[in-house]
Amino acid sequence: MRRSVLSLLAATTALTLAFAAPTRAAEDAVVIPAPAMDAAPANGIQTAVIAGGCFWGVQGVFQHTAGVVNAVSGYAGGTKATADYQTVSSGRTGHAESVEIKFDPKKISYGKILQIYFSVAHDPTQLNRQGPDSGTQYRSAIFTTSDEQKKVAEAYIAQLDGAKVFSKPIVTKVGALEAFYPAEAYHQDYLTLHPSQPYIAYNDIPKVENLKKLFADNYIEKPTLVSASKATN
Repeated sequence: MRRSVLSLLAATTALTLAFAAPTRAAEDAVVIPAPAMDAAPANGIQTAVIAGGCFWGVQGVFQHTAGVVNAVSGYAGGTKATADYQTVSSGRTGHAESVEIKFDPKKISYGKILQIYFSVAHDPTQLNRQGPDSGTQYRSAIFTTSDEQKKVAEAYIAQLDGAKVFSKPIVTKVGALEAFYPAEAYHQDYLTLHPSQPYIAYNDIPKVENLKKLFADNYIEKPTLVSASKATN
């Protein structure tokens, strides 16, 4: 399902009714253990690239995460020629809506980023979909930037599956990052700029609330925005 203007307008009535119900569309966060294996401490800013459904919510979660110096919505898994929203929305480009996370490993580890990703940012048991959105562009994927990241991610998935933390197996694919392409400007900082938009309010704001509740030590109230990063460069 594409998050087009028409689909959002069509869903407004249903969403309004749903707001009065005690349940919300966003999946409940899952309390999970920290990874038994983590990346070794490193100097300098590191990069993690993850995909977990609509990039609006994933970006919003990590913009409220301490130690993240920048989180950019974009595309990974396909070519530069097809890295635009309209084409990616066809589901035939190989791209997944992704978020590139620049982080300070002295303040947050790669393993902690994955813990937040699996716990509150998305449901890793949904195959080629996330919430109301379906298609390979919404798949769960980790694009690693080093052999160490690959080992940590694969070991963590095995750890969580082995402990049966989730009711179904994790479907997240792990593979080396070939390239990341930032999304169009109107997709950046979307959660912060449009908190009352029905899709955001219903699907993504609860993820940030869960981050604050389950990862209080890693939560920051003021988001680290792409627009602010550009202004300082």
